[in-house]
Amino acid sequence: MSAINAREALLPLLNEIAARSREFEQQRHIADDIIARFKQTGVYRALVPKRYGGDERTPAEFCELIEQISSADGSAGWVASFGMSPFYLGALPADTLSELWREEPDVVFAGGIFPTQKARSADGGYRVSGRWKFASGSMGASVLGVGIVPDAGQPLPRMAVLPRASVTIDPVWNSVGLAGTGSHDLLVNDVFVPQEWTFIRGGALNLEGPLYRYPVLSLATQVLSVVALGIARAALSEIYAISHRQQSVTGAPKLADRPQAQMQIARCEAELRSARAWFYEAIDDVWQRLLAGDEASSAQINALRLSSTHATRVAADVARQAMALNGMGGVAMTSPLQRYVRDTLVITQHTFMGDLSYLNAGTLFFGGEPLPGYL
Repeated sequence: MSAINAREALLPLLNEIAARSREFEQQRHIADDIIARFKQTGVYRALVPKRYGGDERTPAEFCELIEQISSADGSAGWVASFGMSPFYLGALPADTLSELWREEPDVVFAGGIFPTQKARSADGGYRVSGRWKFASGSMGASVLGVGIVPDAGQPLPRMAVLPRASVTIDPVWNSVGLAGTGSHDLLVNDVFVPQEWTFIRGGALNLEGPLYRYPVLSLATQVLSVVALGIARAALSEIYAISHRQQSVTGAPKLADRPQAQMQIARCEAELRSARAWFYEAIDDVWQRLLAGDEASSAQINALRLSSTHATRVAADVARQAMALNGMGGVAMTSPLQRYVRDTLVITQHTFMGDLSYLNAGTLFFGGEPLPGYL
């Protein structure tokens, strides 16, 4: 299916999401019926191996899907992005994966990784207790993961995977933007988790094929940063929608007829399209290398990470400029432009897209070693 046909097939869902954006923001999570529609659309099976009934789509195809959803609502796109969960859960043992996807490939996963909590070793597993933050999409998840540090001297943190019934969600998420993501806290009280339902975060995947050799942390970054690209495109679409009908109280020309606005919108288009092109170019460079049987180089992974950070910064600036073009109309809570600005601002605050990305990228350009976790 072409990108155009894929978007046309999504249009009814995208239109409904856009119409309900305020609802999601006010209730602070994406409604269950939309999560069900995501499952029907294939969001959660997109990256699941075909052997388990998944679609095994490419990283670029999945990012394009998330970008389209984000153009309707940033919070919805952010929650949908966790359809990349096979790149986390794929580190579970093979038998556990067969059990996980036994009934269907459309498993909805959410996780609260930090702060990692100490877990007591028990016969065949761990006793898990604690509180974890920023569990985006937890309200609609059937399986939840939490970060643990076993007490048996194991050096690396693990993720413990639990059924929804074993976890309490504390609805504390109250943010300036992406309010609809439901990034609440997770509470677990002395629950036994079998060893085979835990995995080392960032560990090797027990899945075969070029898709599952794609850099995990890079993809985890990209599926979030592409949300900003979708939101910025929505901001420009909103400006185009009002540019010919907006009347000025001063009698000034309509927005579309103002030379300054014409110049500004052209710059926005150039900046957004350039950032987007580099973002997908970096993905394709790595994908072609994986298809050839090779591993991604440090330089290629650096491009994945830096283009992601760059995309979020450009998208946030484009959303801000779109709001500025709308003048006082953009500050009204009834205008989607103010939400676009707030949502993109929150994305730039995420640790994956922080200023350390520039530090690590620059270090690599100079031939040095980046901080752990960047590559």
